[in-house]
Amino acid sequence: MAGGRGTRLMPLTLDRPKPMIPILTRPVIDYVKDAMVAAGLTEIVVTTGYQGEQLVSHVDSWDVKSRVNQEDTPMGTAGSVRLLKDELTETFVVGSGDSVASFDIEDLIESHKKSGAKVTMALWEVNDPTEFGIVGLSSENGGEVEVDLKEGYICKFKEKPTVEEAFSNLINAGLYIIEPEVMDLIPLNQKYDFSKQLFPQLLEKGWPMYAKIVKGIWFDVGHPFEIHKSQMELIAKREILPFPMPDGEVLPDGSFIANGAAVSGHIQNSVVLEGGSVTGAVVDSVVMSNSSVNGVAEKSIVGENSVVDSRIIDCVIGHNQNIQIDLQNERRP
Repeated sequence: MAGGRGTRLMPLTLDRPKPMIPILTRPVIDYVKDAMVAAGLTEIVVTTGYQGEQLVSHVDSWDVKSRVNQEDTPMGTAGSVRLLKDELTETFVVGSGDSVASFDIEDLIESHKKSGAKVTMALWEVNDPTEFGIVGLSSENGGEVEVDLKEGYICKFKEKPTVEEAFSNLINAGLYIIEPEVMDLIPLNQKYDFSKQLFPQLLEKGWPMYAKIVKGIWFDVGHPFEIHKSQMELIAKREILPFPMPDGEVLPDGSFIANGAAVSGHIQNSVVLEGGSVTGAVVDSVVMSNSSVNGVAEKSIVGENSVVDSRIIDCVIGHNQNIQIDLQNERRP
């Protein structure tokens, strides 16, 4: 399992790596870990190069054999896994630790075995593929793109296509089943990426790669407002997805108020977590643990232990912040 590094999430990742951002009070990385354990995986190695100390402490608490392999220098998604080559002697699974993912990995493994592929990739279907890397599928290895396929052999890639270039709305969901001989293609001690370098190399060599749409939930929390969408989706699918839902109340509009949170103001399509409070208004937002909104938060993420006494729109507020605008002291013309 690969860790991650935040850019657009900077206010929330100043003091923690992206896989440790809480989603319904649980770190992002726990969702894909649970999916791996459910698929029967008995050992997990987390690779990271950023704030690895927090991951070490957290991974030590897991109830599955696991450890963290911390890089001295950034090695890229594939380069970090290459460091473990001597241990990877059987078919193995690689998953992104900074995506909220809960789906059937065991089914993907079965499809991998049946296809005879060297790599099998989890796919997700999106309405707008222009922000992602898209994948074209064929019913046979080396064939042409067949636009209606939901699974098949990978025959084409394109990173962040324009609307005109998009031959598919299937995107790489960041989880792969890999045969150990693939590691021989990754240069040692060199930064190397799965999607940008290794997979195009496999395609050029004609090595079979398979892919399949997965069912369940997948969100790339590299975009801050996916933090809101992912939590609302998890709440909506709490009866069918295998994850521990925190105690609390689900409102008729899908909002969630955790036990221990206090809401006397307005809440709409939002999440207020343990210890949070709302005396103002929260709309299309997430109020993380022990934070307060006394003003108004719209389409915003409020980090842990923070206070919002003003109005914020389309904002990401970091942890331990106090957002206040003193209107009385503003200069007036």
